[in-house]
Amino acid sequence: MKDKDFVRFDMQAPPVRTKWYLRPLTYILSAPDVKKHGCIIKKNIPEGLKPPFVMLCNHNAFMDFKVATKTIFPWRANYVVAIDGFIGREKLLRNVGCICKRKFTNDISLVKQLTRTIQNGDVAIIYPEARYSLCGTTAVLPDSLGKLCKLLGAPVVTLICHGHHVNSPFWNLHDRGVKPTEAEFTQIFSADGIKTATPAQINEKIRESFVYDDFAWLKERGIRITYGGRAEGLHKVLYQCPACKKEYKMSSKGTFLRCDACGKEWNMTELCELEAVNGETEFSHIPDWYEWERENVRREVEEGTYSTGELPVRVDSLPNAKKYIPIGTGTMVHDMNGFKVRVTDKDGDVHEMVKTVPSLYSCHIEYEYLGKYGDCVDLNTLTDTWYTYPDPEKCEFSVTKMALATEELFFASKRKKESQKS
Repeated sequence: MKDKDFVRFDMQAPPVRTKWYLRPLTYILSAPDVKKHGCIIKKNIPEGLKPPFVMLCNHNAFMDFKVATKTIFPWRANYVVAIDGFIGREKLLRNVGCICKRKFTNDISLVKQLTRTIQNGDVAIIYPEARYSLCGTTAVLPDSLGKLCKLLGAPVVTLICHGHHVNSPFWNLHDRGVKPTEAEFTQIFSADGIKTATPAQINEKIRESFVYDDFAWLKERGIRITYGGRAEGLHKVLYQCPACKKEYKMSSKGTFLRCDACGKEWNMTELCELEAVNGETEFSHIPDWYEWERENVRREVEEGTYSTGELPVRVDSLPNAKKYIPIGTGTMVHDMNGFKVRVTDKDGDVHEMVKTVPSLYSCHIEYEYLGKYGDCVDLNTLTDTWYTYPDPEKCEFSVTKMALATEELFFASKRKKESQKS
């Protein structure tokens, strides 16, 4: 498999202003689901606000795109979309205004395209968390966001949706019929405000605006989920037992979460709280369990002991939006130095992907991706994306732990760098 064998996705193509005949179509395709879930859009914007502006949206499910489309209709927009979203429909997505981005890469071409969007007088829609939230709470936001907004020089608004994660969580996409969902459409900076604010001040305001918790929201609203499989898949996120502390032994079925090592079980109520079947309920609030796992990973990082060991993997490449291309099999290690993947193709050639700790503030993972080989981590360069699947029959692992570790390794590296400066 040679690099020259593949045409690479054209990341330099300027953004297309949504074709006039497609603008009503985007609304028509979005409106039924928005209506089905009775989404209440609360607008906290000054009268007369109109494009161009930057719109930052939280990211929990595909419904986010539909609510965003309804919120800004009939204005034109360019949406930043990951490359896998373009597979088999590149022409359509370009014509409705989508801009391609490879996740967690520093791509100057994206800055140029968003600048063009603002110059065109349109809405630049960005999902800065760059992935679906794993447990309905805020994912990591990049430090570069403030600089980007400052550079674009347009008003900044946020669209924070509530209810989309608990309705169709990343770990089990079944639609649970949550109704009504909510969204808050808020201006956080005017054009003049952006000019006078520093990037650090912009980041602080954005992070304040992005605080959300879908499970707390559900409980506060008293919305009940009666779906009988509501806990299925939750063990992908909650991979460590708080009772016996074992990792990778959790399973789920129906409304129950179970540790197969010690046998402890928890029931997920209709309000999406956890209750231990026997003994103490360590965490009733799902995000609290997730943050406890993060603390444990942080401890490993601080002690310098974090490592997945060498995992056997198979790798698919996505050089363009046509199809996934199997590269071959090999190994992946994620440790204190970052990610290193080595894979051998059918011709015997060895390919390598290395992502150092400072180069990756977070990473994108998938659970049972496309029903192919199981869970995966996708790692990106500016010209390629590797979908890296550890073999579940040959090793124990959690891609959730790898995602947490990526963030904690980056934070630790950043703290060390700052301490060396002072």
